Amino acid sequence: MSDSSQQGDPQDYPQQLWTNVLSVALDTPLRRCFDYLPPLCTAISGDLTPLPGMRVRVPFGRQQLTGIIVSIKEQSEVPSDKLKRILSVIDSQPVFDAQLLKLLSWTASYYHAPLGEVMATALPTALRGPTALQAKVPGWRITESGREAHNLGELKRTPKQAKLLGELIAGPRPLKADPSLRSLREKGWVESILLLDSPQASSAVPPAPSPTEAAPTLTTEQSEAVTRILQHPAGFTAWLLQGVTGSGKTEVYLQLAEATLKTHRQVLVLVPEIGLTPQLVGRFTQRFGADRIAVMHSGLTDTTRLAAFRDTFFGRVRIVLGTRSAIFAPLSTLGLLIVDEEHDASYKQQEGVRYSARDLALVRAQLADVPIVLGSATPSLESLHNVSRGRYQPLTLPRRATGAQPPTLRLLDLRQEKVTAGLATTSLQAIDRHLQAGSQVLLYINRRGYAPTLACTACGWIAPCQECDARMTVHRQADALRCHHCGAERPLPRQCPTCGHGLRTVGQGTERVEESLAELFPTTEIARLDRDVVRHARDWQSTMARIRSGTARILVGTQMVAKGHDFPDLTLVVVINADQGLFSTDFRAAERLAQTMVQVAGRAGRAHKPGEVLIQTEYPEHPLLRSLLDGGYEAFAAAAMQERQEAAWPPFSHLAALRASALELEPAIRFLEDARNLALKRAPRALRLLGPAPAPMARRASRYHAQLLLEAPERSALQRFLAPWIDAIETLPSAKRVRWSLDVDPIDLF
Repeated sequence: MSDSSQQGDPQDYPQQLWTNVLSVALDTPLRRCFDYLPPLCTAISGDLTPLPGMRVRVPFGRQQLTGIIVSIKEQSEVPSDKLKRILSVIDSQPVFDAQLLKLLSWTASYYHAPLGEVMATALPTALRGPTALQAKVPGWRITESGREAHNLGELKRTPKQAKLLGELIAGPRPLKADPSLRSLREKGWVESILLLDSPQASSAVPPAPSPTEAAPTLTTEQSEAVTRILQHPAGFTAWLLQGVTGSGKTEVYLQLAEATLKTHRQVLVLVPEIGLTPQLVGRFTQRFGADRIAVMHSGLTDTTRLAAFRDTFFGRVRIVLGTRSAIFAPLSTLGLLIVDEEHDASYKQQEGVRYSARDLALVRAQLADVPIVLGSATPSLESLHNVSRGRYQPLTLPRRATGAQPPTLRLLDLRQEKVTAGLATTSLQAIDRHLQAGSQVLLYINRRGYAPTLACTACGWIAPCQECDARMTVHRQADALRCHHCGAERPLPRQCPTCGHGLRTVGQGTERVEESLAELFPTTEIARLDRDVVRHARDWQSTMARIRSGTARILVGTQMVAKGHDFPDLTLVVVINADQGLFSTDFRAAERLAQTMVQVAGRAGRAHKPGEVLIQTEYPEHPLLRSLLDGGYEAFAAAAMQERQEAAWPPFSHLAALRASALELEPAIRFLEDARNLALKRAPRALRLLGPAPAPMARRASRYHAQLLLEAPERSALQRFLAPWIDAIETLPSAKRVRWSLDVDPIDLF
């Protein structure tokens, strides 16, 4: 980059002072780093040493940006007289250590994302600018007159003030204000200042605190799992902990964490969704105390996220618990990684840098040479495949920790049932029976809102979204129509805008199910759990309190209640719309449906009361439902794995999706065709190109979307092809007319 700043000619300085070049990653869409000369003060005096992992402030065109030093090299391909100088070094120590730098570089390379964007993703928002890594805290320092007063012994009659003044003789300190300090300030002997927080060195992690809660006695299977992991030779090993719902996977995590803390090392625990975080935090806090745990997820304020990053970086916490982005937590003495509900699609980032936190957890464990535990009642087919190939070590918890029996499952054929507001008569009778017995019931429907469709009774008009090829969902309590794809909203119409006749709702959502149950069971309190009613942590906590106290007896919810929650009094689960996903074009739809059904069913009968699960369907003979009913998740997984192998879908192949969107469909398709033509010139023989094709919902949020899918039998072959292909795509004229992105290992095909 050319140097427009007034810093003098590098030729004016001795050769050894300016030949070192700093390679800096910037948060830009460009897939490259940028070379800069060291700041002028460093080049002249050597009093500041920039290191890889430090943040720097640099000129970039007409802007000033914050970047991360990636490497230091002796020379640049850019002529020295064209190089700009770094304006300033922000940090006194790297924000990313060598191991984390390797993880970030691997992420950028594997997902073909700009390294600067990856590094920005790993930092709290506040640290993406020049904010200091160390916080400033209120402090006090002695004045010259105070030093003189201390030397003259003028505070003999006020020993507390004399003691404080003596402490400040050694230097400024972050003391809390009290009457003695105020008196000293009034005398002019001390003054208040802001001090850099004095962090504990991250290399000296404090010893583990004494557990605040006694650990329960482990079952035989739990004990075997813990023992196998702890007695395994030190170093990287991937363990797949498959335990039925209620088998006590969390207690295994806690025991392993306790053993790790005793070795003065840190623990990273990942959960797929924010909703699961409070429950797990509660369990870890009860066992280890709140002062050694940091929580990281997107629901935190920028200030709270920054505080958690600082506490982790400086070693003040020993356990980090969070969602996707917590995989980049600055843990310098990492000893154990845990990925709870490893099968969950929420671990895949769908915007920006499209990384999988589960997969990065495996890479980070390898880099740190530490064990990793992947836990699930319904492991992904990829993880089961890795077990079969010997890459993961299997552990099983086949029984519930409480000794409770698994719930009984039954299919209800809706073709043979009378249905009221989406609920079969048999379901309503079962709800009444379980309520009469003093138990709680859960009705699961993965569709929020009142109804998915608003239609005209005369002309057949259906309320469309103006921005998408989708129908708008009725939200009666909000008196609105909402699009669940783009977020558009408009008032609920009272009559058909086309012919003026009456309108009716079609189908059920959580809101309508709640309304129907309130009419059928008017004396029973109902709690609804979906994103419309649970918007903040306090909403979640208050709703969960109503459920756990028994105040709410009927629960209606979406996937928010499908996993990770323990409701001891819940004995009946009714799955209202089991057919959703049975006939999807996405090859992963059946796997997701099976996982959800098993997870939801697992909420029933976890304590001393037997559980019952009723699955409403119009296709009771469907192979997926029959395999789940007859052989459980293991039978389904075996059949699904065979189908995947025959069709050469993952995990027996590897995918990448090139996606494009534009204001019209034609530019998106043309760009993908140009990209396909480039691929045909250099693609290996085994690479398959599928498409381009419009998305099933081509128009979304006023833009048209299309995709080109790439499939290869070997991951390495796909990766070798992608790097030069992406470089060539960036030069296409048609690329400038669309928004495009590459998704490696896509979870959703659209």
